[in-house]
Amino acid sequence: MSIRIVNVTKKFGDLEAVKDVTLEVKTGEFFTLLGPSGCGKTTLLRSIAGFNQPEKGEIYFHAQRVDKIATHKRGIGMVFQNYAVFPHLDVRNNVAYGLRARKIPADEIQPKVSRALQMVRLAGMEDRFPNQLSGGQLQRVAIARALVIEPQVLLMDEPLSNLDAKLRVEMRGEIRDLQQNMKITTLYVTHDQEEALSISDSIAVMNHGVVEQVGKPWEIYNTPINRFVAGFIGTTNFFEGTLISEQGGQGIVQVAEIKMKVSAHSLRVGEKVSFAIRPEAFKVVQEVSEAERSCFASLRGRVNKVEYLGFMTKYDLELCRGLSIKVVSYDVLPQHLRKTGETIELCYDPQRILIC
Repeated sequence: MSIRIVNVTKKFGDLEAVKDVTLEVKTGEFFTLLGPSGCGKTTLLRSIAGFNQPEKGEIYFHAQRVDKIATHKRGIGMVFQNYAVFPHLDVRNNVAYGLRARKIPADEIQPKVSRALQMVRLAGMEDRFPNQLSGGQLQRVAIARALVIEPQVLLMDEPLSNLDAKLRVEMRGEIRDLQQNMKITTLYVTHDQEEALSISDSIAVMNHGVVEQVGKPWEIYNTPINRFVAGFIGTTNFFEGTLISEQGGQGIVQVAEIKMKVSAHSLRVGEKVSFAIRPEAFKVVQEVSEAERSCFASLRGRVNKVEYLGFMTKYDLELCRGLSIKVVSYDVLPQHLRKTGETIELCYDPQRILIC
């Protein structure tokens, strides 16, 4: 079941929470609405669910317009941030609630409940009450309750935000596996960039009620369309300077007291330039092959901070007075770690620079 959102606007008083948004979610796709708090992602999701009525625009499930249809007739399953399980009902009856509300015959309910609990790995816990379950188990109950009604569309609003970091990683993998196995169209809301990148087929980055960029996770990360997306998705070093020379598509930008080489196909000498480069795009010279060094640009920096995280090391480097960058180096042996105060040489590929 595909979802099509056409020029949807939702207001609360004078506040436009969602501004003329148009999106398309393909059948069977795991599509994520990503953005900071207050960007409009949950408001848009609730409009799709039918909890909000947009002032303008249309919402379609496949060819059927649904924005004028009652929530319970839209064929959706909804998973909320706070689980929304009934504390006075055991697991079995929590999951069965939606089926009973839809007047499903009693002899069909138990097999459906059992199948849903098996999908979320809660078989055998039918008689437990919510106060006997962990946060991860409560979220599985909420997911089972959404799936048991066999919805055409699954909507999930920050479903993992109340879980601890380790459990969030585990649960997001389970949700993705479940979605792929069921091939159910899923619209997922989160503010967690890593979560969105790891589980999504497509991502829409939202800011102040508008969609800034839509794309595959690697497109959003590697080719952000503007400064907001580049800064919101992952860690990014931003620079501002003036293009002082250009030849053959390569340019030199004066940034404070240093010069940096950039890809300059659309830039003119004398032009002010804002650009970004990811921490992992830098390489310590000793980690670079001779072939790479011949085409890479280089910088020198003084180490201000070192964070050794096992599989990677994070460095804060000062390039010149008032200009610092973050660098990430992977698989660094302890004996090769750089020390605070040490000056190191970095290489980077100018093609990895993002003009923004």
